[in-house]
Amino acid sequence: MRIFIQGSEEQKNELLSSLVKNEHFSFSQTLPNEEQIELFDAFIVLDVNPKEIDFYSFKDKPVFINEVILTLLELCTPKNIGRISGWPTFLKRDTWEVSGPITPDMLDVFTILNKNAIVVKDSPGMVAARVISMIINEAYFALNENVSSKDEIDLAMKLGTNYPYGPFEWSEKIGLTHIYNLLLKLSETDERCKPAFIL
Repeated sequence: MRIFIQGSEEQKNELLSSLVKNEHFSFSQTLPNEEQIELFDAFIVLDVNPKEIDFYSFKDKPVFINEVILTLLELCTPKNIGRISGWPTFLKRDTWEVSGPITPDMLDVFTILNKNAIVVKDSPGMVAARVISMIINEAYFALNENVSSKDEIDLAMKLGTNYPYGPFEWSEKIGLTHIYNLLLKLSETDERCKPAFIL
């Protein structure tokens, strides 16, 4: 199986840090053209707005898109499309969340990537991004209430929960825009997700 991976240089480097380099992968910063679609068996699109992708050009081949906020239902995608989270730090993980109607061909992609796939509900934030965003949001609420400093909150969370990063470190790595936009989307149906004022 040959896999075409579209993404930024940063995404490529993050993904390569956890992949065994071999002949299965081809990287590009642009979407595949018609000829490339014929040459590859599966596609991972990490750095293109899903609203700008012609999903039907991939025919029935497995395609995974980096879309944390919008659901497949909202994007009106065909059945060969799956959602993953390609937020910074997420591509390195051994286990990737994927939402959508997952076929055996789609699972083969994860085997070649040497990743575990966990199928999750097609909802905004899926699981990990939703939880991490809420943790970061609570840290900003605590900061605003002068509970402690950013450094102390980060240290407490790393030591107390064994997280790889503190919430403020995580927010810098992921990007506050990603966090804010997800919280805003989640707050449409759950007021507890309303972004902290200082976020």
